[in-house]
Amino acid sequence: MATIGDQILTVAQIKGILYSNELLEISEKAIERVRKNHQFLKDFSIDKIIYGINTGFGPMAQYRVSDEDRKTLQYNLIRSHCSGTGNALDPVYVKAAMIVRLNSFLIGKSGVHESLVLLLRDLVNNNITPVIYEHGGVGASGDLVQLAHLGQCLIGEGSVHYNGRICTAAEAFKATGIKPIDIQIREGLAVMNGTSFMTGIGVVNLIQAQQLMDWSINAASLINELISSYDDYFSAELNEVKLHAGQQFVASEIRRRLEGSSLIKSRATHLYKKVDEMYFEDKVQEYYSIRCVPQIVGPIADTIQYATQVIENEVNSVNDNPVVDQETNNIYHGGNFHGDYISLEMDKVKIAITKLAMLAERQINYLMNSKLNNMLPPFLNKGVLGLNFGLQGIQFTATSTVAECQTLANPMYVHSIPNNNDNQDIVSMGTNAALLCAKVIENAYQVMAIELMSVTQAIDILELTNRLSVNNSAVLATIHSVFVPFREDQPKYKEIQQLAAKMRVSVLQTSIPQPN
Repeated sequence: MATIGDQILTVAQIKGILYSNELLEISEKAIERVRKNHQFLKDFSIDKIIYGINTGFGPMAQYRVSDEDRKTLQYNLIRSHCSGTGNALDPVYVKAAMIVRLNSFLIGKSGVHESLVLLLRDLVNNNITPVIYEHGGVGASGDLVQLAHLGQCLIGEGSVHYNGRICTAAEAFKATGIKPIDIQIREGLAVMNGTSFMTGIGVVNLIQAQQLMDWSINAASLINELISSYDDYFSAELNEVKLHAGQQFVASEIRRRLEGSSLIKSRATHLYKKVDEMYFEDKVQEYYSIRCVPQIVGPIADTIQYATQVIENEVNSVNDNPVVDQETNNIYHGGNFHGDYISLEMDKVKIAITKLAMLAERQINYLMNSKLNNMLPPFLNKGVLGLNFGLQGIQFTATSTVAECQTLANPMYVHSIPNNNDNQDIVSMGTNAALLCAKVIENAYQVMAIELMSVTQAIDILELTNRLSVNNSAVLATIHSVFVPFREDQPKYKEIQQLAAKMRVSVLQTSIPQPN
């Protein structure tokens, strides 16, 4: 049981709710804050003009709405903006957005009725998530279209994911005894006018980006053992003179995963002595994709860490408009729904993960190219050269997928297009940025799966399975549960997908690195 509403809600805590099926509870203090804030709005709004309560929305805010139509106004807002298109999103993104929206309401500055927060809690706990589509949000005035579909569910309409299938909200509510909200004052606008959808996707992206980075470090550790690399590439002495927390973290993680290895060479033992040879068969320094892993993955670690800080700030912020503040006896109008913070961080994360995929592709190429590694057959082919093809086919897939990531890595943050009769004259495109980041992450999992298959095949060819470090042996066992080295040609597309799926959940206990 995770109790929220009294403390900062972290990405790690949301991860537990999303992936460990922890139930949500709301603290009584938070519910009381919501009650008091709603009552304040109810009293304060008498005989006043307040945006979105007795006015139209956006450029139609100049039009007053009669008191008898105030509730209809909220329903009209929700229904009119249920206009999403494209693919239905994975329920994990929707559930994350619902948790984020709930947490924002619990701050007690949105004027909502307590029935709304209790309903969101019940939906999360029953794994009822509205069907929400990828296209529609421009990321200012909030995630209006995506959150409108959430609002549609909250009033008992539309379709939802429940018990592994899609059904109507009415069916799911009946099955669980849940009742839709009866809008009080501004619940329609409160639900829609915020950044919680892009933020929820961002939370999932960060969890999975961390997973990918962890697997990238695993892959680098395996390759270092595979080729018996020198130990100083990831030594503390080398990496601590470069004052970046991420680089130092990655180097220390490689050292930890190689602890006890009999395959890693000491430069002092092999080269820091009298040597008569004029030409060395073994490389004095490896290719950059092997020896520069701390320097390449380090910035990715730092990017994930900073993005987590920004995302957590947004998770714990009031991000709708207007802000209802009973402590100062006032209501403040502005633009807290603007998603630029999330948009920029999602662009940065997708650039970082694209580089991670590029690193994996270069390491794959090193393993596939016998002229580079000088120890393995072409394409890691255990069969007859010319007759069999080994892993030649999956290298094409890795290369193609990385190329798509490189194109998708172009920033969304700078692609504002004015709309809404120019009322929204500069927008964040934060939802698009978060979804494109999610696509890059999905692609990178496939590339990383191909790399791990390649490393595993190479380890088998060199008969090193029983000589790996304890940590790397455990990693190899995880890979072997899906992929087994092979000699005869066979389709590998299912194993790529199965290993990528395994990777998404196999190391969820890891934490996002913190700066020193």
